[in-house]
Amino acid sequence: AGEGATAGDAPADGGAAFQPGDRVAYGSVIGGYSERRVIAADRLVRIPDGVAAEAAAAAMLKGMTSWYLCRRTYRVAAGETVLVHAAAGGVGTILSQWCKVLGANVIGTVGSAAKGEVAREHGCDHVVLYKEEDFVERVREITGGEGVPVVFDGVGAATFEGSLQCLAKFGMMITFGNASGAVPPFNLLRLSAKCLTVARPSLMPYVERRQDLEDAAGELLGHIRAGDIRITIGQRFALEEAAEAHGALESRQTHGCTVLIP
Repeated sequence: AGEGATAGDAPADGGAAFQPGDRVAYGSVIGGYSERRVIAADRLVRIPDGVAAEAAAAAMLKGMTSWYLCRRTYRVAAGETVLVHAAAGGVGTILSQWCKVLGANVIGTVGSAAKGEVAREHGCDHVVLYKEEDFVERVREITGGEGVPVVFDGVGAATFEGSLQCLAKFGMMITFGNASGAVPPFNLLRLSAKCLTVARPSLMPYVERRQDLEDAAGELLGHIRAGDIRITIGQRFALEEAAEAHGALESRQTHGCTVLIP
């Protein structure tokens, strides 16, 4: 796991900014399946009052991923219509809410009616059941045939082709995950007719500098504290049940965030 939260034991590696007992959180620091660990202080952020440690643990990696997707790779603007795949998942529930905070109209794809309700509760204005509906046709219907300026796709191979078809002229396809497998090679000339852009970003380059990490975490935790973004923990497992947690994730039985508790 690359995200978590804890009460720190002692400052480490230049950690004068933190004291024993301070509540801290981290994202993109591998090794979270543990009871105790050592983390460089410059990779930690303080959890503000009003934010539960469990919410911070669940949100850091997924939340900062949502931050760079809608605030850096593509800057979502008020009035735009955006498409979020897997809208009931950990990233999807946070990203959809963040896009709503920015004033967007959000279309979310999900795999079941139950997950559709989760997506609606977390910012989606329109929900598409991709197993029952053609999401390309639904997006065209919702946008009056224009398409969307951006697609946020963490699914990968299964949705890539359709996602390209959903884009309006000058649109951006952002692929940030491979839940259904890696996107196969394709001819870049296919993008030229509508002047499309494809991006494959990742979190670490956006938060390598300490100030950028503080900006990302500050915005995220600020929205959580204000109630603009709700962190839904759909599943909790004891640390020794990690294998069961992975099984639930792989079988797509989860919604929202999944937390391991030492």
